Amino acid sequence: MTSPETAQTLRIGLVQMRSGRDVAANRDAAAALIREAAREGARYVQTPETTNIMELDRPRLFEQLKEEADDETLAALRELARDLSIHLHIGSLALKVAEAKAVNRGFLIDPEGDITARYDKIHMFDVDLGNGESYRESSAYRPGERAVAAEVDQIPFGLTICYDLRFPSLYRALAEAGAKVLTVPAAFTRPTGEAHWHVLLRARAIENGAYVLAAAQGGKHENGRETYGHSLVVDPWGRVIAEGGSDPGVVLAEIDLKEVASARARIPSLTNGRRFEVAESVPVGRLHVVGGV
Repeated sequence: MTSPETAQTLRIGLVQMRSGRDVAANRDAAAALIREAAREGARYVQTPETTNIMELDRPRLFEQLKEEADDETLAALRELARDLSIHLHIGSLALKVAEAKAVNRGFLIDPEGDITARYDKIHMFDVDLGNGESYRESSAYRPGERAVAAEVDQIPFGLTICYDLRFPSLYRALAEAGAKVLTVPAAFTRPTGEAHWHVLLRARAIENGAYVLAAAQGGKHENGRETYGHSLVVDPWGRVIAEGGSDPGVVLAEIDLKEVASARARIPSLTNGRRFEVAESVPVGRLHVVGGV
């Protein structure tokens, strides 16, 4: 998807938000932080999951949702990308696709304001947490069915959203398709974020020898949900090179594709990987697992 002649470095900005129930207020907050990232030299800017609204109450949610063609946040942010001449990755917007069904859809917008890629979140967050919280994302959202890779300044990116992070086969498929940067805009809950956010993002980077960029929602939201924040940039060796806190703001970093080449040369798991079958029945004591380092 790329060549040695393409750009080797890219300055990136991650926008950390605390979206609420007011779509217009969320749009204004996102725009202000995107502008800040652009002023700091970011050529690519990413916002978190559900940039436009954080709402758990289903009737309230659907009262505000629009179809893609009518969504004012998408239109405004496309214009902003054009004004700032940046690649803008809207981590996701909640959009209506039927009377009682939405999609959690990310958008990659080029410096002309054109949509170059769309990604619908594949994995639905349907869980009961130990602290009494319960989420049924599939009750309101339709899952996506296709992985999506796209280019930013000729650098191959893989697009994912939040809960996708727990499914490593998606990231391996994107890396095998050529992605050198993996994106995970998210709204992780505070309990799961404290336990797993850093380790999972670092693991996806290490496994695939790729940069991982994850803009996050953070703090206590109007709907009562608390998200973890800590927007992260992880390099291909698994090192955290930039991190946010719990409050809204901008995280900036420089990524260098030479680091991808270096990591993949040192641990060539993408080329060493083999397809295999899983045996239906293996007698106890007969199963031998051979691993690498």
